[in-house]
Amino acid sequence: MQILRNRITIATHNAGKLREFAELLQPYIAKIISAGELGLPAPEETGTTFTENALLKAKMAAEASDSLSLADDSGLCINALNGQPGIFSARWAHPTSETSIKRVLNELKNADDRSAYFICVLALYWPGGKYEIFEGRIDGTIAAAPRGTNGHGYDPIFISKGYNVTFAEISDAEKNGISHRGLAIQKLIERFQSLQSVAQ
Repeated sequence: MQILRNRITIATHNAGKLREFAELLQPYIAKIISAGELGLPAPEETGTTFTENALLKAKMAAEASDSLSLADDSGLCINALNGQPGIFSARWAHPTSETSIKRVLNELKNADDRSAYFICVLALYWPGGKYEIFEGRIDGTIAAAPRGTNGHGYDPIFISKGYNVTFAEISDAEKNGISHRGLAIQKLIERFQSLQSVAQ
């Protein structure tokens, strides 16, 4: 496998997400670029699952850049709301994260079950159609009110199983060690390490 000496396109237009992936993948990939840097449009997320949306984004980036690509799709799934907001997490209640959080708390105000989970699916895609999927999931509950100032999105109302604080009340380093995205990325890194061993 020569992928470890070539380049990867991260299917994102988010500079913060690019930095996060680049920091983790630099030991394994020589050149890391984003879809935004290449001027590639963001595809419409028409999939019905996290995996379908991640693959859609990764495939478009791989074909347009003629390189290995990586895309992610993630979201919050609330059991009392039949898995909502799910794949619509980023656009469930525009225009801000605060309005999304307000909607969640309003819809759960009479619910006894506040269990929920975050899920992240990473799609690693080669030009030509080969791909691999890496998934991370973290279970927890929805807090009665937002707490904390770290993180982003739904972090102020998500309490991971085994904790009594929200994702927004812990450090980025601690969150990355237990989060859905952190778990998925760790699986990806383990795969890269195995490919690196084969290539040597």
